[in-house]
Amino acid sequence: MLGNALIGLREGLEASLVVSILVAFLVQTDRRRELPRVWLGVGAAIAVSIGVVLVLTLTEQALTFEAQETFGGGLSIIAVGFVTWMIFWMRRAARSISTELRGGLEKAIAMGPVAVVVMAALAVGREGLETAIFFFAAVQAAGSTTGPLIGFVIGIAASVVIAYLIYRGALSLNMGKFFTVTGVLLVFVAAGILAYGVHDLQEAGVLPGLYTLAFDVSAAVPADSWYGTLLKGVFNFSPQTTVLEAAVWVLYVAVVLTLFVRPVRRTAPPADRGTPAASAA
Repeated sequence: MLGNALIGLREGLEASLVVSILVAFLVQTDRRRELPRVWLGVGAAIAVSIGVVLVLTLTEQALTFEAQETFGGGLSIIAVGFVTWMIFWMRRAARSISTELRGGLEKAIAMGPVAVVVMAALAVGREGLETAIFFFAAVQAAGSTTGPLIGFVIGIAASVVIAYLIYRGALSLNMGKFFTVTGVLLVFVAAGILAYGVHDLQEAGVLPGLYTLAFDVSAAVPADSWYGTLLKGVFNFSPQTTVLEAAVWVLYVAVVLTLFVRPVRRTAPPADRGTPAASAA
């Protein structure tokens, strides 16, 4: 549940800030007539994201056990690829995303109403697609239908409130530190989902070593205990972990976390002031 709340908070805040930047730009430039088109694009992006989750769920239910394990394992690995790309992309593009969005919206307005809807849908849809796939993989890894959904909804709701407060100027948040901290936590969440995906592929017979365990601490960390549930919900920890799962987890964390915390040279960002949302982004 906590892992899904983190996913919802992180992805939701990115999408909410994108919407805030677009809305603030239209309000600032006195083009409020374009707001319904932006909201239409946002709504379309949300609908597509929900549709992706439904399609993935229905597709999995129609498969045999081996096919389900292969499908779920492969999708988990794809989801980890998405979230890994996302945390590095946000670290690199955070300072320029506001200028890019405002410039893109300016061009879309010049092209016509349909272009505004499409631009808003694409801007939010990228975040929505990532969220849908990663959420589906996280739910499969958690092995539950209610807890992950509750955590995800809580995270999304919190992100909307935070973005609104930033937009209104009622909240000042160091976005660089926020995305750095949540990025580090997401590395561990993603590592757990990656290990789960590998386990699925082992159960499907795609990968070997299903019965070759690296450790078995089920006696000390029962899966139904509160701390076992907590570790499972946040980091997808399994008391019985195969050698391949453990190796993949350690390798992913070692490589991705090292690259993520490494200092990055930044060029001076272009000036883009005027609204709390733009400054925050």
